Amino acid sequence: MTYLYVKSLHLIFVITWFAGLFYIPRLFIYLIEANHKDEAESKVLIPQLQLMINRLWNIITWPSAILATGFAIWLLILNPSWLEVGWMHAKLAFVVLLILYHLKNHQLYLRSQKNQLKWSSNMMRIWNEGATIILFSVIFIIILRSAIDWIFGLIGLIGLALLLMLGIRLYKKVRKQ
Repeated sequence: MTYLYVKSLHLIFVITWFAGLFYIPRLFIYLIEANHKDEAESKVLIPQLQLMINRLWNIITWPSAILATGFAIWLLILNPSWLEVGWMHAKLAFVVLLILYHLKNHQLYLRSQKNQLKWSSNMMRIWNEGATIILFSVIFIIILRSAIDWIFGLIGLIGLALLLMLGIRLYKKVRKQ
């Protein structure tokens, strides 16, 4: 029974962690674009966006990352045999990518608090899709486990990335009009 409670808590905090990782780049985009508004608008928007970014990052995203990771470790302690299967190795590789993505967002967070984000809003839109690609990968690995054909999975992942990039380009064209 302990296993099911730990698994439930792990999933809850994974979901809230991803919610933070999906929303934080969007707030960075708004902050970058606020710098291109007139002075009166910027004066109001920038402090408000920095406050929202700070609260999201420190109250939701970081605690969720720590708790999701802690419950994941607990799950592996409860069932160490998972560390012997290939699908878990693949999942853990994507979890490492997720942690690196999180840490890069932390660097961006620190810059945002000084209003020193250097990326364009378009580059940030591309960056925003990183969490989506990782989420798709991890979900398919967990659900399909050893049934997945790695070549097919890689092709699907590349296809997803291409679709996301096309969507971003289309959005940019629509926005310019």
